Amino acid sequence: MTEDVSIRIEGGVGHITLTRPSALHALNTPMCAAILSALQDWAGDDAVNLVVIDHQEGTRGFCAGGDIRMLAESGAGDASEAREFFATEYRMNVALDEFPKPVLAIMDGVTMGGGVGLSVHGSHRVATERTLFAMPETGIGLFPDVGGGWFLPRLAGELGTWLALTGDRLKGVDVAAARVATHFLPSELVANLMKQIAAADFSVGAAEMLNEILRSLTHSIPAGSFEEHRAVIDACFAFDTAEEIVAALEADGSDWAIAQVKTLRSKSPETIKVALRQLREGGRLTSFRENMQMEYRIGWRKVQSHDFQEGVRAVIVDKDNAPSWSPATIEDVPAEMVDKYFEPLGDDELTF
Repeated sequence: MTEDVSIRIEGGVGHITLTRPSALHALNTPMCAAILSALQDWAGDDAVNLVVIDHQEGTRGFCAGGDIRMLAESGAGDASEAREFFATEYRMNVALDEFPKPVLAIMDGVTMGGGVGLSVHGSHRVATERTLFAMPETGIGLFPDVGGGWFLPRLAGELGTWLALTGDRLKGVDVAAARVATHFLPSELVANLMKQIAAADFSVGAAEMLNEILRSLTHSIPAGSFEEHRAVIDACFAFDTAEEIVAALEADGSDWAIAQVKTLRSKSPETIKVALRQLREGGRLTSFRENMQMEYRIGWRKVQSHDFQEGVRAVIVDKDNAPSWSPATIEDVPAEMVDKYFEPLGDDELTF
């Protein structure tokens, strides 16, 4: 269906390999459609016992996200292409979350945005020292989608809120320490892992067999480097309004807390508030599908928003890194501006 992803079955293992190195394997609609189709076919195929998702050997990055420039260009028009992408990608996320067999993602390299959605909903997720995780969407006026409203609130304490609002990055073993990944493996052992998978018989007890292979190769996971700031993260990012979070960080007064305030002030104020509500609502939901329907409502509207168009201009097109957000501050964003993103879409709701 597309040259940007290789899909094949080898020895009872379904392989999904991203092959778009020129864009750090960023997802486009044909890639998501091909992956979705494979997952739908393999869910009931007895010839597939395990799915492995990785990227082309010898290329950089696992998956840098989605096709942001396309989203912005589409959003500047009727947004139909952007909405088609979201619908296809989100259905793919749901197919991963509901897949009845083990899914192993090798998160070796840059894993951001759409790449997180392609990996974090699977059962087994391997980070290496080269893994660089982030949900940086507030910096371009988008929002932490692809299931961010579901998995981020379910990380320990308020780690997810901190990562979503600031767009901060986790590197290497910290990705596993935060439980974004389930295992940590030095990149030099990835080839060994793949050889053992190719030689194994997953026809009976696939999850147990995969666990055994991973136990033999993966390293223990130490406390994350972010733990020194966990008390501040959990206390200050626990509030339900962005104003309260900023006030709590300012009241803390530590260098790290003040640095977080500076970061938050640099992001799209509207998106900060939308993302915070997304996480709070997603944390209360009991169905992943409901979460993705909520995110589709947000995405449907967000691609046409001023801040997304301006964020892409500043960061990706002109690269002056000087976006002019509107409203300019968190305090100036009215509740009704946030509310509109969560309103039902009627006949345009995402269906599965």
